[in-house]
Amino acid sequence: MYSVDTLIGWYREHAASLRAAREEQRELLAGRAMRPKLDDIEAEISYLTVRALRPHTVVEIGSFRGWSTSWLLRALRDNGAGVLHTYDRVDHAVRTVPDELTGARWTFTPGDVRDAELPDDPGFLLVDAAHTAGFARWYTANVLDRLKPGVAVAVHDVYHGRRPWPNSEGAVLLRWLRERGIAHLTASRHGDPDLHDHLLGVKRRLRMAAPVHTGTHDPMAFFGTRELRT
Repeated sequence: MYSVDTLIGWYREHAASLRAAREEQRELLAGRAMRPKLDDIEAEISYLTVRALRPHTVVEIGSFRGWSTSWLLRALRDNGAGVLHTYDRVDHAVRTVPDELTGARWTFTPGDVRDAELPDDPGFLLVDAAHTAGFARWYTANVLDRLKPGVAVAVHDVYHGRRPWPNSEGAVLLRWLRERGIAHLTASRHGDPDLHDHLLGVKRRLRMAAPVHTGTHDPMAFFGTRELRT
């Protein structure tokens, strides 16, 4: 599902709408206390996944102040279809995500996601919540193991270095992936600096060089359940 060529193709195919979404996100960041958790490339890959795969249902576990939420909602808006279900213990996103992006497109469920009933047919899942090994063991067993083939997944806080920290969320996730023979991709400057730099070059050629969010925290991993080896 995810490969270097696929990502480059998505950037090129959706360049115009991505440029517009970046400008909207830049304006949103300037006007509201967003405190982004996703850096530009991982936010853009999440947006492009939704644009390219056109899932009817997107699930987001963890939203904080709504930076990733607003990116996902823009992708659904630009697709002209689809809904987002967000789960978080805090409800900051309800006050920071622009009203014009929400409406019937967005359902926010407050509280512990472990007590919630998630949609059984997501096409894209983004996980950026409690960054502990214990929570990772819960969502790998209770969410990832129950996904149908063909679901795209993004998990934050995996590659803070070349490899995940021992006994971390990232270590639990990568062990789960290895055990099931699932390939994954990261554009983290620590996890895969060559891909990170390559995508920066693609963005420069597409007139997207100027950063929207100037952080340096990009540890997200991407994979697809269609890559399961039976």
